[in-house]
Amino acid sequence: MIAFFTENSSEILLKTWEHFYISMIALLLGVVIAVPIGILLSKTKYLSKIVLSITSVLQTVPSLALLALMIPFFGVGKVPAIIALCIYSLLPILNNTFIGMRSVNENTKGAGIAMGMTPLQSIRLVELPLAIPVIMSGIRLSAVYVIAWATLASYIGAGGLGDFIFNGLNLYKAELIIGGAIIVTVLALLADFLLSKLERWVTPKGLRIEGGRL
Repeated sequence: MIAFFTENSSEILLKTWEHFYISMIALLLGVVIAVPIGILLSKTKYLSKIVLSITSVLQTVPSLALLALMIPFFGVGKVPAIIALCIYSLLPILNNTFIGMRSVNENTKGAGIAMGMTPLQSIRLVELPLAIPVIMSGIRLSAVYVIAWATLASYIGAGGLGDFIFNGLNLYKAELIIGGAIIVTVLALLADFLLSKLERWVTPKGLRIEGGRL
C-alpha cells in the first residue's frame, strides 16, 4: 500500500481533486435546488406529498443506470456525472428542509408575525434559522452519499478516484482498489467534518449544543 501512494502521488492528487470537484459541484447544485423547494413544500401539504414521492422514486434508480441514462442527452464526462449526482443528492436535503421547516413551533412563527413580520421575513429571520440544524444534517448526509457514488462516475469518463478502483478490478490489482477506497473514505469523512463545522457556524448560538446541553 505504501508503494501505491508513493508511486502514484501526483495522479492521486489529480484524481482526488477531480473527485472532490465533481462531488462538491453536484452537492452545491443539490442545495441550491432542494432547499428553496423544501421551504416552499413546507407551506403546501398536498404538493409536498407529490414532490417528495417523485424524489423518492428517483432515489431508487440504480446509480449506474442513472449515469448511463445521462449519456444520450449529455454525452460522457463530468457534466452528466454532476447532473446524476445532483439528482441523488436532492432527497436527503429536500426531506430534511421540509421536516426542519415544519418542525418550527407555531407559537414562535406566530410571535414573529405579531411583531409585524411579513411571511417572507418570518421564513428568513425565524423559521430558517431554527431549521438550520436539520437542514445541515441532510446536506452532510448527501455529501457522504455523493462522494461515495462519485466513484461510479469513472464509468462515463468523468475521472475521479473511481479510476483507481475500476482499473484495479480490470487489472486484478488489489492495491489500486484498496488505495482508491481508502482515499474516498477519508474524503467523505473530511467533508462530513468540515460540514459539521459549517453547521455549527450557521446555527444560531442559542441552538448550539454545548457539553451535551442546549
